[in-house]
Order: sequence, then structure tokens, then C-alpha cells
Amino acid sequence: MHGLINKAVEAFVHDTYGADAWRNIACRAELEDPSFEAMMVYDTVITPRVVECATEALGVDRGDFLQNLGTYLVSQPSQQAVRRLLRFGGVDFVDFLYSLDDLHDRARLAVADLFLPKLELREHTLNQFSLTVRSDIDGFGHVLIGLLTAMADDYGALVMVEYGGRQGEVETIAIALLETAFAAGNRFELGARA
Repeated sequence: MHGLINKAVEAFVHDTYGADAWRNIACRAELEDPSFEAMMVYDTVITPRVVECATEALGVDRGDFLQNLGTYLVSQPSQQAVRRLLRFGGVDFVDFLYSLDDLHDRARLAVADLFLPKLELREHTLNQFSLTVRSDIDGFGHVLIGLLTAMADDYGALVMVEYGGRQGEVETIAIALLETAFAAGNRFELGARA
């Protein structure tokens, strides 16, 4: 697993629950170094082990933890690079949804050895969508629910997002777009740094 993902989990725990909580989780997960390096590649078993130790140590539901991580990745000022990568997907939330099919490849343009799950959006009716998430690691669907909800807020859209479960390596998410211009979205300029 790419260090950027592990570093995001570390930053989320540190910023949300504190440095002591992160040290406890790193100890439980038997990490050689409690601080991940963003540009390193780690064994794929480390990330699920860290998430498991985090949910046990914090006494939180795994799905809720991962969903909150997804929200954090978009809404936390220290994670603005993620928000910017996602906002390049379109001028409104519907454009953004359609851009999710290409997110895997766009992320690899930014970081060549970063492998995100493959996403496939399907439109069922004008405002009803489903998103399939293909990954050998369980839980990316929950992260995406938090991310989608935060991005809807960022665009000013009102959505309902529901986890549909996992079968094999595929997780499904149902997305109902209730209103595209529910509120004023957050400012975003193509050339801006913030």
C-alpha cells in the first residue's frame, strides 16, 4: 500500500483523536516506525491492521471510522491536495460523479505508484446513481461515502449516500442526488493554491 494512504490514516487519527491515540495504535499495530513516510510503499497487510487496531483502541465502528476518514480527506485544510485532485473532476457535483471512473488514472498521473480502487459509476435515473468500488482491501467503499458526502457539501449539492455492501472484491454505493444547488458551494479556482 502506498505511504500516502497510510499517512492519511495517521494524520486523521492524530488530528481527530490526538498524538497519544496515534502512538497507542502504532504500538498495537506493531509498526517499526510510528510515522509513515508518504512516498514509500508498504506491505499491503499494514493498512488493514492499522485500521483494525485503530477501531479497537478508539472503540469506534470500522465503517464509521473509514467514513470519517473520507470526510477528513476532503474537508481538512491540511489535506487540500486531495480536494483539489477531486475538484478537477468537474464544475458541478454531477460532473464530479462522472469523473470518478477516471480517478484511478488521474491519481496515477499525480503519483505514478499510487493504486486506488477502480470505480465505475452507473446512472439509473436522472438523479439516481450507483458506484462500484473494486479493491482487494475491504473498506474503501466506506471511505468513499465520507468523501462523496464531503464533496457534495463542497459543491453545494444535497445528496443521500448509502453503503450497499461487499461481495467478493466489489463494494457498492447508492447515490441519490436530491438537489444540485442546495447551498452555495465552496470556492474553487483552477489556478489557485488553496
